[in-house]
Amino acid sequence: MSRLIILDTETTGLSAEGGDRIIEIGCVEMLARKLTGNNKHFYLNPERDSHEDALRIHGISNEFLKDKPKFAAVVDELLDYLQGAEIIIHNAAFDVGFLNKELERIGRPGFRQFVGGITDTLAMAKEMYPGKRNSLDALCDRLGVDNSGRTLHGALLDAELLADVYINLTRGQNPLLVAEDTEDQAPGGLTVVPTDLTGLLLPVVCATEQELRAHDEVLAQIDKASGGKTIWRTFAVA
Repeated sequence: MSRLIILDTETTGLSAEGGDRIIEIGCVEMLARKLTGNNKHFYLNPERDSHEDALRIHGISNEFLKDKPKFAAVVDELLDYLQGAEIIIHNAAFDVGFLNKELERIGRPGFRQFVGGITDTLAMAKEMYPGKRNSLDALCDRLGVDNSGRTLHGALLDAELLADVYINLTRGQNPLLVAEDTEDQAPGGLTVVPTDLTGLLLPVVCATEQELRAHDEVLAQIDKASGGKTIWRTFAVA
């Protein structure tokens, strides 16, 4: 059964190489594309103050973090939890860069050594919605995910929102429900309900003339922004 972990971090600033540190890690587990409730959440003492711009984003005060554990104290628990799972992150380069730097500080291998793979939902969204805003808030609005409780960034809340966004991006239609205890359960506490799809007929919906024109306009905008160097223009010339 595929195990997914949706992960998000909050940091003291934007530059891991410049000395900024992780202050919060939020992880949400999914099995068979449903939330299990087996989540992980850490606040961390970064041993430095957050930048003012970062404070305005996450609202986690330096004073609040002073008595929290350091990354080295929770790393084994975190890596055991993540072991072998597919990790879903929005703008993965940012979070993985910070995790790699924290691991490097304590003499541990890079983050990818501990997980089954990494999926970047920002890259997915850019491919699906070229030329549009693809922040987490923008995707929530576009995909109908309720983010009304997100007045400040928080790692666990953002991971929960991203789980719903990921299901929508991958066209999952099942609701995100925490599995209930039943007598007939698969490993991990999830109820398995077999579904016969042999008689399912999928309709083929062709694009309208208006949709085709809109598509051509988007391609033209992308081509213009690239200075005429898009792949389809290159192939057309060739």
